[in-house]
Amino acid sequence: MTDTSATYFTYNTPHGPLTIAANERGITDIAFGEARFAGRHAASTVTNRTATEVLEYLAGKRRYFDVPLDLQGSSFQKAVWNELLMVPYAATTTASDIACNLGKPSAQRSVGTALKRNRIAILVPDHRVVGPSGVPVGSGHAAQIKRGLLALEKRVDRE
Repeated sequence: MTDTSATYFTYNTPHGPLTIAANERGITDIAFGEARFAGRHAASTVTNRTATEVLEYLAGKRRYFDVPLDLQGSSFQKAVWNELLMVPYAATTTASDIACNLGKPSAQRSVGTALKRNRIAILVPDHRVVGPSGVPVGSGHAAQIKRGLLALEKRVDRE
């Protein structure tokens, strides 16, 4: 059965297009660039509010988000993402720290897999997870975005 309340919309930002998807419970996905998700291609109150909050965040005027989230994944993935929501603005953590916080110190790789499956970038701040060198984990364009977001937070935090 299809969720008829699901919508998604692509917003133009100073950093390029950002696509935000939601259902009646909250935000389900955020993608850098134009993307297609389940549901109608239409803006909604919650996607508009999220776009505003993300723009405020990118402008250095917001440190946390107030929009509802609908985290979709396994119970372990949700536990990892909820741990990420506890990491303060401009602070960092490691996959090892998250695994230990969950009472599963040997689950670092599983934490890494959950991080890769985070569908709500920025709002669920996986950019605050760093490797041994203190740099956000990942490769390619995603890693570049994560480094940029963490650098933004550290700059704003110093101001």
